Amino acid sequence: MNENSLNLKDKRAAYRIYLILGSLFICSLVVSNLIFQKFFHWDFFGLYTFEISVGILPYPVTFLITDLISEIFGKRKANQIVTAGIFASFFSLLIVTVSSLVPATSWSPINNEIFDKVFGNTIIAVFASMLAYLFAQYIDIQIYHFWKRITKGKHLWIRNNFSTFLSQFIDTLTVLLLLCMAGTIAWDRFGVLLLSGFLFKVLVAALDTPILYLTVFMFRRRFGLKLGEELSLDV
Repeated sequence: MNENSLNLKDKRAAYRIYLILGSLFICSLVVSNLIFQKFFHWDFFGLYTFEISVGILPYPVTFLITDLISEIFGKRKANQIVTAGIFASFFSLLIVTVSSLVPATSWSPINNEIFDKVFGNTIIAVFASMLAYLFAQYIDIQIYHFWKRITKGKHLWIRNNFSTFLSQFIDTLTVLLLLCMAGTIAWDRFGVLLLSGFLFKVLVAALDTPILYLTVFMFRRRFGLKLGEELSLDV
């Protein structure tokens, strides 16, 4: 793809946008690993009842952001954000591990037992999430740019949805397999959680397509990008 050459003022603005998107991506990823142990039901207009973890709520945001970065800043910058997310997740795991080892005071509102109950499975969750994350995100970016080349930068909805559908299925399947194998989730919940998780992510991916279109339109207009053109942030 052709790269758009920016003046200094526009390059600074583009960097700020890239950093904001990156921070939202990392925040969504880390938080999803920390809150995953709470599950809830959601009745979707009587058509289907989702049974999913609250950790799945912020996770689709990560795929929307990588698709957006892929579209505007290119494949290399999207991969850099994914790599940064890996380091952030493992660093959050280190913080949780150290926090669990430090003994609580007698007057602490959260004692050791409660803390361990809430965050005790974080190590397993982060490990499972990281393997799934590596497969899913890199696959998502590869498929996204494959469709971008095939469509010559047109039909944004095709690459957004087709890349996300497959990568989200791989992500959901990998996480649940590892969590069930570790005994964190019972095997009899596997099928229900796989179907609910995948359908929820597909639904969110379809619903966020207008958001992606609007955001890409705003960025193209702001930086004068042609169809399929990407911003270059390299010095």
